[in-house]
Amino acid sequence: MKVLVLNCGSSSIKFQLWNMADQTCIVGGVAEKVGLQGSYVNLEKENGDKVKFEGEIIDHQVGIEYILGILTSKKHGSLNSLEEINAVGHRVVHGGEIFSKSIYIDGYALEEIEKCSELAPLHNPANLKGVLAMMQLVSGIKQVAVFDTAYHQTMPEHAYMYAIPYSLYSKYKIRRYGFHGTSHSYIANRACELLNVNIKDQKIITCHLGNGASMCAIKEGKSIDTSMGFTPVEGLIMGTRAGDLDIGVVSYIMDKEELQVNSINTVFNKQSGMLGITGVSSDMREIESAASKDDNKRAQLGLDMYYYRIKKYIGAYTAAMGGVDTVIFAGGIGENGIETRAKICENLEYLGIKIDANKNNSRGKEVIITTDDSQVKVMVVPTNEELVIAQDTFDIISKLN
Repeated sequence: MKVLVLNCGSSSIKFQLWNMADQTCIVGGVAEKVGLQGSYVNLEKENGDKVKFEGEIIDHQVGIEYILGILTSKKHGSLNSLEEINAVGHRVVHGGEIFSKSIYIDGYALEEIEKCSELAPLHNPANLKGVLAMMQLVSGIKQVAVFDTAYHQTMPEHAYMYAIPYSLYSKYKIRRYGFHGTSHSYIANRACELLNVNIKDQKIITCHLGNGASMCAIKEGKSIDTSMGFTPVEGLIMGTRAGDLDIGVVSYIMDKEELQVNSINTVFNKQSGMLGITGVSSDMREIESAASKDDNKRAQLGLDMYYYRIKKYIGAYTAAMGGVDTVIFAGGIGENGIETRAKICENLEYLGIKIDANKNNSRGKEVIITTDDSQVKVMVVPTNEELVIAQDTFDIISKLN
């Protein structure tokens, strides 16, 4: 079975074609600047060859049509016809309280996903555009929705509720949902495979550290808490997102700067985080360079705050689970940030964490970075959210046939 994985953003479409017989990615890429000037598609083939296609992509349907044309082209294609695609798996950011697992997309699912758009107005509408485009372009194609939030639906009520009037939860479903669920699920399960242990016997802390970042406490194979909340802005300091913040700061800034809701959202989602603190960049590599080479004190402050916030969550989740067996790093920063990992784990010997500097000197590989006698294992496990989407799609479609 061949599964096409689509991740539609507001102005981008990430795609991968998977052969589920051996779980290999045949081809992948991204359409950028959808609906904007200068749009293009980048393609990366299984052999590593990369090709760039430039052209006007006015909307998601045109973008997906363009991608399907490339996949079936004689020169660059990997398919003889679109009929070789057995199913499409879509990343859908928000499933609310309705979806606790991936689901076959029928009329009911479409309606409920659309209802969740109120909870993720920047993401779910774009995700739906991908679903509708495939319906138009490939008649009768089977499709599956894989939700970022579904994995965290196992959180207990005392972990996901906010201390606001209960009536607001009842009316608007305001609560902690959490995101990056496919990543947290994948790296936790993969780590247990590598360690040859049963995930149901483990207490695991997963750290998905990229431009967007979140952590998860996983006990007996289930998410019991996570750092992102009602929206992806809560929790860790991120590239441009503020993370945890006193609510009073929001109203204070709105009053002093005379800002409306849209403007204050922009401040905390796009102008804050590492970019806002350092004034250098949202890219950790540039911030680290500024701190070390230019002796930039704001850059160093940003790094110190970043490490500290993650360290606090490790302590909090260890307490919540009554201990920890494994800490896992993933995401662009988690997988490649040698100094970041070392600084986060510094002075955590009291938890039983002993980092081996030589083992930690690794980028983008599956590796245990603790000493042999470390009571707690710390690992790097590169995430693979697209594989999770492809697997869920395969499993659901196989049961339909």
